[in-house]
Amino acid sequence: QLQPVESGGGLVQAGGSLRLSCTVSGSTSRPWTMGWFRQAPGKERETVALISWDGRFTHYPDSVKGRFTISRDNAENTSYLQMSSLKPEDTAVYYCSASIRRGLTLESMTYKDFGSWGQGTQVTVSS
Repeated sequence: QLQPVESGGGLVQAGGSLRLSCTVSGSTSRPWTMGWFRQAPGKERETVALISWDGRFTHYPDSVKGRFTISRDNAENTSYLQMSSLKPEDTAVYYCSASIRRGLTLESMTYKDFGSWGQGTQVTVSS
């Protein structure tokens, strides 16, 4: 089973940048998609960024497209989320996860297709 651990959150002013990291422990014989998600109080968890096993394909919702960049280093079992031009509405707990599901396009995947979750890391953007 894959277990992710997130780090790198914090408090930043609007317009600023943060870089989140996620290291996945455990093992599986199947390649896994990695994803970043966020959840604000009273709201459903939503996708922030997804990246395929080989890093060739990524997916972002319109709300973060052009501001966030996901990457991964398979040698280190680590994924990164570079966030720039942050807005107060980006404030949430950010989670990463891994999915070994096959046959799905990144665009069709939601947080329900992902397995183990870490504790998350708080990102707060002040106006």
